[in-house]
Amino acid sequence: MTAKRILIAGYGQLGRPLGETLIEAGHTVFGLRRRGVKPDAGVVSIQADLRNTEALHTVLPRDLDCVYIILTPDQRDEAGYRAAYLEALGNLLSALRRSDNARARVVFVSSTAVYGQTDGRWVDELSPTQPTRFNGACLLKAEQLVAEHTDDAVRVRFGGIYGPGREALIARVKEAKPCQTNPVRYTNRIHSDDCVGLLAHVGDLPDPPKVIIGVDNNPCPQCEVMDWLATALGVERPPRQSGGLAGRRCDNARLKASGYRLKFPSFEHGYQSVLADPRCKL
Repeated sequence: MTAKRILIAGYGQLGRPLGETLIEAGHTVFGLRRRGVKPDAGVVSIQADLRNTEALHTVLPRDLDCVYIILTPDQRDEAGYRAAYLEALGNLLSALRRSDNARARVVFVSSTAVYGQTDGRWVDELSPTQPTRFNGACLLKAEQLVAEHTDDAVRVRFGGIYGPGREALIARVKEAKPCQTNPVRYTNRIHSDDCVGLLAHVGDLPDPPKVIIGVDNNPCPQCEVMDWLATALGVERPPRQSGGLAGRRCDNARLKASGYRLKFPSFEHGYQSVLADPRCKL
């Protein structure tokens, strides 16, 4: 294995465990956050604000081999998404060019929200991307910016991420929130450990796919997941409700063809681990 110089822009809930994984593999990791990164994990901390282009390009390391971009909007409205995925991303890409890092591979964390299909059909990486909401539209534009920046770009479209600290669905079940049954609403999920594993995997591939969907092997009805959780938690099954959209089912054939092996191939495997984790707030 050749040791690489890797920047993780967005050293947070996914970036931190990714950095730890890459450091354990022998790479030099630079972690960029607005408030900086604790140096005790072996990561080289970069404190920078992606909104400040001039300051940004002066603090970026040179001769990077790979850049992971894992952005999170400060607020979950259109202005927040535009600020993160268009303005801040544009500043970072510009700074990378100015700091002699144009050759670095870029791995961009995106979302299956770029798809607009809502009738339960299957989608894959070749399916049309026609998002119907602002979050998907901003992410799709961000993907285009990354693709224009370099030919060596990988856009990873994650489904719903769950794991320790990401327990929203568990909370919904405990609060007896309803699930949608008419029409059946499909959900696509991936454990946060597999997000980290897949990101490390595509960053190391000699010829990675340009786009890859990050979900487990089992897209399934929302009620199926919530019923299973209710049984595991020992609470009543959630009430049913009608109306709403059916969503879509995401095909992960390309993920499997890339050689990545899921640690948690289904929601049952993943949530068993989450419920047994002492960090889970039940």
